[in-house]
Amino acid sequence: MSLEKVQEALKGTELESEIIVLEQSSATVQLAAEALHCEPDHIAKTLSFMVDEKPILIVVSGESKVDNKKFKDQFHTKAKMIAFDQVEELVGHAPGGVCPFADNKDVIVYLDQSLKKYDIVYPAAGSGNSAVKTTISQLEKYSDFAEWVDVCKEIC
Repeated sequence: MSLEKVQEALKGTELESEIIVLEQSSATVQLAAEALHCEPDHIAKTLSFMVDEKPILIVVSGESKVDNKKFKDQFHTKAKMIAFDQVEELVGHAPGGVCPFADNKDVIVYLDQSLKKYDIVYPAAGSGNSAVKTTISQLEKYSDFAEWVDVCKEIC
């Protein structure tokens, strides 16, 4: 159902033809990278948090990890991920398919600076076996993001 919501949301856009439905699971960064034949860092993983009792999503590069201090500096609260069994209800997509498209209306999307080093990234498309091949500018355009943030640890 969530994949269908994303397909409907992207219908008529340049990303409609970039939705990829896979035979195998893409529910983790490693599985997605293997299925899409790309480096894990090109997977745009979408992390779900609660901030001021509201759900937010932060899209980060695949191998990035959230830096708790940077998160607190940005959002003025401790990083608290949404519980696995509450993600679908609060965000609109189940774990493994969480993406920055067709989310519940009250969800705020942020894009992390870690994505900017890539021309093409692959966020999920609402299911644990889908992705969207997108440029950063397309991700900005169709994710309806609020702002760019810097909440990840530096990767050496």
